[in-house]
Amino acid sequence: MEIKESVSLSNYSTMALGGTTKYLTTVNNKNELVEALKFAKEKSIPFIVVGNGSNIIWKDEGFSGLLIVNNILQYDVFQEDETNFYITIGAGENWDSVVERTVSMGLTGIEALSLIPGKAGATPIQNVGAYGQDISQTLTTIEALDSQSSDYVLIPGSDCSFGYRTSRFKTVDKNRFLISSITLHLIKGDPAPPFYISLQSYLDEHHVTTYTPSTIRQAVIDIRSSKLPNVNEVHNCGSFFANPIVSESEFYLINQEYDMIPNWQLENNYVKLSAAWLIEQCGFKDNHDNETGMATWHNHSLVLVNEFAKNTADLLVFKNKIVDAVKEKFNITLEQEPELLP
Repeated sequence: MEIKESVSLSNYSTMALGGTTKYLTTVNNKNELVEALKFAKEKSIPFIVVGNGSNIIWKDEGFSGLLIVNNILQYDVFQEDETNFYITIGAGENWDSVVERTVSMGLTGIEALSLIPGKAGATPIQNVGAYGQDISQTLTTIEALDSQSSDYVLIPGSDCSFGYRTSRFKTVDKNRFLISSITLHLIKGDPAPPFYISLQSYLDEHHVTTYTPSTIRQAVIDIRSSKLPNVNEVHNCGSFFANPIVSESEFYLINQEYDMIPNWQLENNYVKLSAAWLIEQCGFKDNHDNETGMATWHNHSLVLVNEFAKNTADLLVFKNKIVDAVKEKFNITLEQEPELLP
């Protein structure tokens, strides 16, 4: 296992900002993950595990511990019967490649999660979701190295405390578990409507009436490609803010003043609002900020883009401009999705 010193963190976030890490190592298997944890414990330093950094932002102050880049590869298929398949996926696998492989097998369950950047091990942390699907719907178990006991454990999906863009790995057990693999339960067959509203609109507009994992995947790819920048070409972390959830009474008051707010009815008398719409109403559609070098993506206001920002402080200034404007106009506080580390 190679340990590097004083490495720029900007190379390990798709936003391309941040200071330096004291130590860095890349792990390719479970044994190396154990060795990395041992190194951190022996030196009494903190550690952070990342994939390709598509949902994290590094502070300018850098990191005084060990950055572990997870590159553990695995793709094992267990076929229970003609319908039920269990896929065990290494945490370092490219997520979209995983989706592509399952779709090519005619399996449904994660096809709407196509083209989401990042690695498989990151998907449970914030319960990655899109177009009506999220990882909690298919995840059966997580294999992880428990940093408290230094042993590998299996965590059932039912014990992950999944919620909207969250889990126990993001909250009460943050940084405790080093995920080595995840197992998904997928079904051989075709997805069935009703589909997410924007997805159904695309299907209708393009006269798609045969619903297969492949046709849904292609539809999602087309939608995302038309709206979102490629993280390999444009410095960004995807959707920067989560869609806010408000009570029905709060929604009623807002909708009285601002008609036609895009919204989705949730359980327990809550309503999810479009963060992108709120941002645009505050004048930040296709906004290019010369002070900070940051911008909102021209096709989707929810995406913040690093055009020529010098540091993370610039990004946070721009972010706060948006948060403050939305708060003043709608009395709603937008929550940042990418994690600010360390």
